[in-house]
Amino acid sequence: MLFHVVPLAQWSARPEDPYAPDSLAGEGFVHCSPDEAAALAVADAHYRDTPGPLLVLRIDEERLSSEVRWEGGFPHVYGPVDRAAVTGVLEVRRDADGTATGLLPRA
Repeated sequence: MLFHVVPLAQWSARPEDPYAPDSLAGEGFVHCSPDEAAALAVADAHYRDTPGPLLVLRIDEERLSSEVRWEGGFPHVYGPVDRAAVTGVLEVRRDADGTATGLLPRA
């Protein structure tokens, strides 16, 4: 299982298409985390000032049509993420300062 942090607005945009964040065009891959704890740390370090709900996608690596490479301890998806590969969505719980404090299942 791979984990990817994304603002709700980005995940919800163009739901008919595979998910392709800006990093795919700019860096050539989609940043992921190896577990929920690492995804929470990424949310806290890089998304603290991002307004609105913040999500963590649970991605089944076996369902991806794009290549996955593990580099520096983190998985990178070299292509768009097939929405059918997303097996669950968690919401990042944040305190008033934007600090990520936990993950909750999203209905």
